[in-house]
Amino acid sequence: MHELSIARSVIDLAVKNCLDNGHTAIEKIILSIGAASGVMPDALSFAFDVIKQDTIAAGAVLCINAVPVSGVCSDCKGEFASCDGPFIINCPHCDSAAITVTGGFELDMIEIEVK
Repeated sequence: MHELSIARSVIDLAVKNCLDNGHTAIEKIILSIGAASGVMPDALSFAFDVIKQDTIAAGAVLCINAVPVSGVCSDCKGEFASCDGPFIINCPHCDSAAITVTGGFELDMIEIEVK
């Protein structure tokens, strides 16, 4: 379960940033996670709740913004986003297989709310 190591990295980065800027507690961490990133949001939330104990993030809430897989078709030039999961095989506009995935692999820390 790589979500455990991701949760550890998120907390370590947030705590370091918080302490470096003179804050004493983390209230919320907001992440954007792409549907094709391979990260399971429920597992990450569980791991976050376990790892945050005994840190300045102990009372923090983890908010996850889901990012759909997006792409562009080389044939019709149509852009698209899919909430149907991490796999897009054909363009939803023209059914071409000549697509380029342009988003959905994100794993970004967007915001840290502190005291």
